[in-house]
Amino acid sequence: MTDLLYSEEEEALRSAVRDLLTDRCDAASVLARAESDAPHDAELWKTLAGGMGLAGLLVPEELGGQGATHREAAVVLEELGRAVAPVPYLTSAVVATEALLACDGSEAAALLGALASGRTVGALAVSLAAAPGAPFKDVRHEGGALHGELTGIADAAGADVLLVPAGGGLYAVDTGQDGVTVTPQTSLDLTRPLATVTFDGAHARALTHDAPHAVAQGLRAGAGLLASEQLGIAEWCLTETVRYVKERHQFNRPVGSFQALKHRLAQLWLEVVNTRAAARHAADALARGSDEPSLAAAVAQAYAAPVAVRAAEEAVQLHGGIGMTWEHPVHLYLKRAKADSIAYGTAGHHRTSVAELVALPAP
Repeated sequence: MTDLLYSEEEEALRSAVRDLLTDRCDAASVLARAESDAPHDAELWKTLAGGMGLAGLLVPEELGGQGATHREAAVVLEELGRAVAPVPYLTSAVVATEALLACDGSEAAALLGALASGRTVGALAVSLAAAPGAPFKDVRHEGGALHGELTGIADAAGADVLLVPAGGGLYAVDTGQDGVTVTPQTSLDLTRPLATVTFDGAHARALTHDAPHAVAQGLRAGAGLLASEQLGIAEWCLTETVRYVKERHQFNRPVGSFQALKHRLAQLWLEVVNTRAAARHAADALARGSDEPSLAAAVAQAYAAPVAVRAAEEAVQLHGGIGMTWEHPVHLYLKRAKADSIAYGTAGHHRTSVAELVALPAP
């Protein structure tokens, strides 16, 4: 029987990541970063990726990684979601890394080692809204060079290398070369910015001739582990809201003592607990490669996305007037939750996928 409880090693990892984020990624710092032109906190990423080795959790040891599993990566994402950390962990250490693991050859192996070290940041050049197994846009490949435009690419502005689908294959493209233009898009979530990428004769290195398989692997891992980030968001919103309604008084009593608010928060607590179960199941299924990872990822996203949004909305409302201010960090969580709700497929798309995977399609 699968044990979805956190192991001692996973709890130790959580503690180390939370301590670092408490010191280096407080709400004021995240807000200041969101208001700046820098998409990521480079120093925080350097410590997480290089100092702690978290960028290589999914990379085998023989390729320079930690040889861990999706369960450990999920724990990291829970804490990053709890802090709304502006780092490219999900896009580089999970999605891009998983796509590369589906590729054979020395080029992919070398790139995996570079991503595992944290010195290189990668991004899969597929729209953040693309769902696992769904059609995605690619560009044209001619004579070893790429031509075309892709939009909605998450964390492309801070990436050193892009994994670009073109003509049925997947190619690695360095962003610093001529022929590559990354233009920031207006993003709801300023901590995970989107960009349009234009290729005009950019030199490309072949990774695999089967881009659909590699992209699907990357997006499946992204969808499954995104549920852990959404769990972290929902837990922070619930915890901070409970704390606030205990402190805020009306009519000489804490507002949290009113029965209507108790019912709302109790219902939210139940949904967060259920989200944890779904997220842990998805991470464990991805780690073991059994128990239908695609189904587990779809179930997790179908459930976690709406819960994270509702938790953030409840936090804004129950914080009253202060919850509507720019200075309070709750809006960062609402924006991340809303952006995550359409990342790697909407909840509706994943519900449809669940129905198809269990052979019970809607009438």
